[in-house]
Amino acid sequence: MKALRPFIFALAIAGAFFYFTTWRSNSQNPLHASNWLSRPEHVEITEAAPGETLDSEEQNNISVYRKNIPSVVNITSRAMTFDFFYGLVPQEGQGSGFVIDKEGHILTNYHVIADARQVKVTLHNRKSYSATVVGTDPAHDLAVIQIKAPDLVSAVLGDSRNLQVGQKVYAIGNPFGLSGTMTRGIVSSIRPVREPNGAMIDEAIQTDAAINPGNSGGPLMNWHGEVIGINTMILSNANQSAGIGFAIPINTAKAVLGDLMTLGRVRRPALGVRTIPIGPELADELGLPVDYGLLIVQVTPGGSADLAGLHAGSERAYLGSTPITLGGDLIVAIDDQKVEDEQDLAQMMNNHRAGDTVKITIYRDKKKMDVNVALGEARQQV
Repeated sequence: MKALRPFIFALAIAGAFFYFTTWRSNSQNPLHASNWLSRPEHVEITEAAPGETLDSEEQNNISVYRKNIPSVVNITSRAMTFDFFYGLVPQEGQGSGFVIDKEGHILTNYHVIADARQVKVTLHNRKSYSATVVGTDPAHDLAVIQIKAPDLVSAVLGDSRNLQVGQKVYAIGNPFGLSGTMTRGIVSSIRPVREPNGAMIDEAIQTDAAINPGNSGGPLMNWHGEVIGINTMILSNANQSAGIGFAIPINTAKAVLGDLMTLGRVRRPALGVRTIPIGPELADELGLPVDYGLLIVQVTPGGSADLAGLHAGSERAYLGSTPITLGGDLIVAIDDQKVEDEQDLAQMMNNHRAGDTVKITIYRDKKKMDVNVALGEARQQV
């Protein structure tokens, strides 16, 4: 009997522990009680009223999406690259684009199809077609490809001039391969930016509409559903949208579409001059009539400026350690738009093609005059 006492004592302690920690607490917990449960014959829930109307903003979102989704495409490109052992291996990339005419021309980013040996386009109806690269413009990160497909729906190209910070914008594309995705935001800023490949976007549209890998080449639209930009890049540390995306203005693309579709390249214009920017201090030192503009220090022989009669300087001088010539014409405006530095000149050249005639306002010996210049092609001039 004495041998059983420790066993009985241990059993009593275990039973008391179970009683106070499990059985008693469960029996006193209303969540484990069964006397409150009911099992009705019919389940009654509160439902929203049928047919509730959408507000005007939701209706507009839906309208923009339905209007544009048939024209937005998924682009898959396949290029060949070298692996660690210097063997050729295929590499695939994805992006977006949008149809611009019934003939199957599609506008996208150059970096979406750069170096591609095969390009495939998938429409919203999930039908896929092989595409041909028609023209490329690496300097503006633009490309046109073409497919042969029936019943294509073209996007409506809008106007990117006079965009205002705060305007609503919509982006449609295929982020991370998720086709037919639309995001919404506003125009956050208009600013010049440089892409990773070195391409400069003079008046890039900055937006907080979510743009991710795979959105590149897709349309950025206004609230009317008109394309005002081509989504091209994001700022991020993790290859994911951080609320700062950029789009190429559609007017930049429209200015080169003719060349891309007919020539396969862009006839970049050239004035055929070398210039230095003039500021108030330098203007005062040189005795110039205005304190801004571009002073012509060299004219390319046989170039556009030379043929139009623009003059370079003849008086040798140094700007710091850089040799220059003084006494040349001072460019102050092109087509009545003020020119203050090389960036202004480059932006105005981007709005023209080779062969266009522009009116250049200059000062020559403190006399203001206008000169008409037929722009040449940049690749033909030094």
